[in-house]
Amino acid sequence: MTTTELQDFLDAKVAQYNHPRFIETDPIQVPHSFSKKEDIEIAGFLTATIAWGNRKSIINNAGRLMALLDHAPHDFVLNHSQQDLKRLTPFVHRTFNGEDCKQFVRSLQHIYKFHVGLESVFAKHAEKTSLQGAISRFKSLFFEIEHLPRSKKHISDPLKNSAAKRLNMMLRWFVRKDNSGVDFGIWKSLSPSQLSCPLDVHSGNVARKLGLLNRKQNDAKALEELDNNLRNLDPSDPVKYDFALFGLGVFEGF
Repeated sequence: MTTTELQDFLDAKVAQYNHPRFIETDPIQVPHSFSKKEDIEIAGFLTATIAWGNRKSIINNAGRLMALLDHAPHDFVLNHSQQDLKRLTPFVHRTFNGEDCKQFVRSLQHIYKFHVGLESVFAKHAEKTSLQGAISRFKSLFFEIEHLPRSKKHISDPLKNSAAKRLNMMLRWFVRKDNSGVDFGIWKSLSPSQLSCPLDVHSGNVARKLGLLNRKQNDAKALEELDNNLRNLDPSDPVKYDFALFGLGVFEGF
């Protein structure tokens, strides 16, 4: 298929899947239950952090975590006591456990109190055409306080050749503004043109079948290759094609 045919095909799939009904089966529904910017950010970040494995389990466990945070994640992060943190002890999602959860709440408090907030950190360290260096810097700042070494594995580092799928998904949620009410577009200091596609097994396999990706591993080098090809299709909003690649892989078995 020609480049034009490929773009027409993918644009049609974006229109099909970048739709409010997408929210019903996607972890993005968890931050969509909030209206305050900081609540959306923290709910989205924590949901993205545990977004691997069965999608229903991700949604259920993220919802359970929001309940543990009194359905007011920003207030809990800023004002929690040691006693409040104890209620997080039983939480578990795969290898992310209650101790990791407490660490993430403490680190988020540090980010909001001493680095202005999540958006500020990413905007301050963003490059013109990439947020991968900003993800790496965010990880450094997140763990600059005393922390559990085991918790560091739950945030990927693109500068160590990770595709950082979950954080790139979160960035899509917050930066990209669509007309369908799926992505939030609440981070005005960053542009959709800087975003990278959340690369996972499904999107990677579809991208390879469509000739958008040659590299076999789903790593940072593969992400760069995919990003370049998606930016050739739409330099202003390349990650809209995440809806097409994910939809084709998960819902259509392409």
